[in-house]
Amino acid sequence: MKRMYLLLSLLVLPHLPLSGGVQSGIFGGREAKPHSRPYMASLQTRGHHVCGGVLIREDYVLTAAHCLQFQPLVVVLGGHDITKKEASQQRFQLKETQFHAHPQFKHPTQFHFDIMLLKLKPKAKLDEYVEVLEMPQRFGKIPARLQCEVAGWGRRVLGRGAESVLYEANVTLANSKACRKIADNYFNVDQMACSFSKGKDGFCQGDSGGPLVCRHNNKDIVYGVDVYTGSPCDTADYPQVYTSVAHFLPWITQELHGKHYGNHNVTMETVV
Repeated sequence: MKRMYLLLSLLVLPHLPLSGGVQSGIFGGREAKPHSRPYMASLQTRGHHVCGGVLIREDYVLTAAHCLQFQPLVVVLGGHDITKKEASQQRFQLKETQFHAHPQFKHPTQFHFDIMLLKLKPKAKLDEYVEVLEMPQRFGKIPARLQCEVAGWGRRVLGRGAESVLYEANVTLANSKACRKIADNYFNVDQMACSFSKGKDGFCQGDSGGPLVCRHNNKDIVYGVDVYTGSPCDTADYPQVYTSVAHFLPWITQELHGKHYGNHNVTMETVV
């Protein structure tokens, strides 16, 4: 089996045996129209972008649990050029008590249960630059062949600094069984969704925690959270893997509303 590597941040950690020309951030794709994705969050530590995120309520950002390793953490909303202090930006300094990782997430290289909520205090102010992205309405599995998009900040060329502006790329979801065959135990067919970049478009380091956005009933929906891919990122052989938001709706609802699992009115079915 080909070995898979978790790509965590803009920094190449020394214990990760990354091979080839490692890219960072969205590769392929295009620069996003400024503020066209007002739900995007940049997670930063010491002034450097390390993970992505998505605003799902005025007081909660959804991201990947392995981004927990980056502290202190500042959440930046309303940004396009994150190297500048744009008037549109809202910044939130997080404390340890504001991190809500899934209780079954154990380690950054575990891959499973890789989902986390960040509690914002005070709440974000919603305006033309900062908006909430809708979540799926039902607990279930995401079908293959769905046309979606990913977006994020980060280096797009090896040896160059981080890109200052948001980039986006189109992806097509693949059959989960095909990804399981390649990724083996790293891939959970219930918890995860996947796509193949075909060497053209996808996400890479620094995009962990960013949203997989799919169109349904003329609405943009966050169906997944970027978690890991192969090395190099643009290889056609490895899947790009997302934690399924639809699968974790019961847990997310519990965190947002303080309810128990038994109180959720959800049905197990295909979500689109």
